[in-house]
Amino acid sequence: MKLILKLLLGIVAGIGIGLLANEGLARFMVTVSDIIGSFIFFMVPLIILFFITAGIASLGKGAGRILGTTVGTAYLSSFLAGTFAVSVAMFVIPSLGITGRDASEPSGMEGFLDFTIEPVFGVLTALVLAFVFGIGIAASGSQRLQDVAMEGQKIVDLVIRHVIIPLLPFYIAGVFTEMSYEGTVLETLGVFGIVLLLAVGMHLTWLLVQYTVAGAASKRNPFVLLKTMLPAYFTALGTMSSAATIPVTLESVKKTKISNSIANFVVPLCANIHLSGSTITVVTAATAVMYVYPGLEFPGFLAMIPVILMLGIIMVAAPGVPGGAVMAATGVLISMLGFDEGAVALMIALYLAQDSFGTAANVTGDGAIAILMDKVKSRWLKKTA
Repeated sequence: MKLILKLLLGIVAGIGIGLLANEGLARFMVTVSDIIGSFIFFMVPLIILFFITAGIASLGKGAGRILGTTVGTAYLSSFLAGTFAVSVAMFVIPSLGITGRDASEPSGMEGFLDFTIEPVFGVLTALVLAFVFGIGIAASGSQRLQDVAMEGQKIVDLVIRHVIIPLLPFYIAGVFTEMSYEGTVLETLGVFGIVLLLAVGMHLTWLLVQYTVAGAASKRNPFVLLKTMLPAYFTALGTMSSAATIPVTLESVKKTKISNSIANFVVPLCANIHLSGSTITVVTAATAVMYVYPGLEFPGFLAMIPVILMLGIIMVAAPGVPGGAVMAATGVLISMLGFDEGAVALMIALYLAQDSFGTAANVTGDGAIAILMDKVKSRWLKKTA
């Protein structure tokens, strides 16, 4: 919650500076934003490379069919959640009059410095490298390469926690200073509250869908199962981290009376790979940005399907810190939807404004997958008995 307050303070400060300050101060804020933004874009391929490599490598060759089924179910849940989100957002957002078609293109105020840090490699290169090394490490069992991937993940995680996250309010303040100074901020502000309510509503709806399916499979009341998972939901609201919520999620899942072996296996795995709530948030926020941000255009439902498919992969093993999923997703937004730095800044602000709710939906949904996997395992045991 402290981060949300800091982001809101950054937005307010940026708007105030843009409205009241002279051009010199406005350009200084834009300079600060440019420097921070350049560093963020430099880190995006490294986030993708190390986190996805470590995430795939950690799966290993064991666990057989239950591993494959769990991964497939988690991915399907995230994909369907994203499809549901874009289906709702593409109709609701335009119907509320949220559009940037009448807004003028930003002039692009220049900072005092032309500061650019070139990434080591591109987003798609990072993704392919992550797949090659992650699958290769898992297949070969190379402990040295896995250690390198894990150590790289730790270093990138530290950079996100102690550099990028603390600097985000200043980055967003600079972006809003430019928009406010140029008079394009009013079209943007109205979207925040609407996206928040829309995303949270879809989180809760998707959780009901997940537990209806799990309840039907296990022949149990879905509302009772959801009630059992409430401690995990509210813990995630406070921690904003799936990883930090694992102990509470594990305890809650075990109270649904599934086998301990399934709970111990599925919960830590899904904390890294099941991101249905985050996918809903990213897709909803991205759709809103495309409608409100000058120069962007919503590409249509079918064109969003490859984006959702890629998000389900690229956010795997996203950092267990606030904003980890949107940091990983930034590469997809840039390469597939044409987001520039200003659009990415809006996206980050929109995402982080309700990151805790998305995380809560993620971890609560893990319980539904665990219940389904317990039922799948019991059926396999009956067939082999």
